[in-house]
Amino acid sequence: MADKQALNIVKMKKMKADGVPLSMLTAYDYPSALLAEEAGIDLILVGDSLGNVVLGYDTTLPVTIEDMVYHTRSVTRGARNTFIVADMPFMTYHGGIDETLRSVRRLMQEGRAHAVKMEGGLEICSTVSAVVSAGVPVLGHIGLTPQSVNMIGGYRIQGKDAKDAQRLMDEAKALEAAGVFGIVLELVTEEVAEAISKAVSIPTIGIGAGRFCDGQVLVFHDLLRYASPYREKRFVKTYADVGTLIREGISSYVQEVKDRSFPAESHVFNADEHVLDSLYGAAGKGEE
Repeated sequence: MADKQALNIVKMKKMKADGVPLSMLTAYDYPSALLAEEAGIDLILVGDSLGNVVLGYDTTLPVTIEDMVYHTRSVTRGARNTFIVADMPFMTYHGGIDETLRSVRRLMQEGRAHAVKMEGGLEICSTVSAVVSAGVPVLGHIGLTPQSVNMIGGYRIQGKDAKDAQRLMDEAKALEAAGVFGIVLELVTEEVAEAISKAVSIPTIGIGAGRFCDGQVLVFHDLLRYASPYREKRFVKTYADVGTLIREGISSYVQEVKDRSFPAESHVFNADEHVLDSLYGAAGKGEE
């Protein structure tokens, strides 16, 4: 989409003010990013969820900065006119600020991302502030934070009681004060997500956080059921079942190779009339 222009954080804030929802999707490689851009997506997240859906890990924790740089670079080549956010992987922003900025630099310079995303609340606000001060847009992420799954006791809904709701509200406001341009709310009760969305001036982007966030994000492989086996998720809507199409397509290919119906005559290339003479000699051909 040569005529498509990438969003920026000023435009995103105006979209919130105007009540125009933001569409966001994960992507992890060149072809998926290109297709997402062609479909008109507003933002692409190169998520560390690639650990689960692309690299085959059980969690996001093993994903490295090298993994994120590699995949971000592929995505930015595919979606040249879309705002692209890259996840900061586990433990790359919890040490000294110099170490954090080295990882940020790699995602921005080598990966060519437009922004980075960090999971966490009050405990990362000083880091967020330092990164923003260095000129890098930061997207926050609270609620269910997969990098902290071992601390929060699994993939549990957040904001179900008053105390937890207040914690999330405090974290959202603190992240806004630290300078994030938006906040992902993951697996947060709809009522709390709506209250947070109204309380902050920056866009909220929900995933399993109900109908009243300022935008929505889904994982590419969930939206398209691109997995085997696929695990149903209540907060996900399947828009196409490409996993079944891929499996059936490959199965048909295997069968046609076995029964020799592929390649057919329409798939082959023919030599000039006398080319076999040069291989076997005219006499040899005549003896056959």
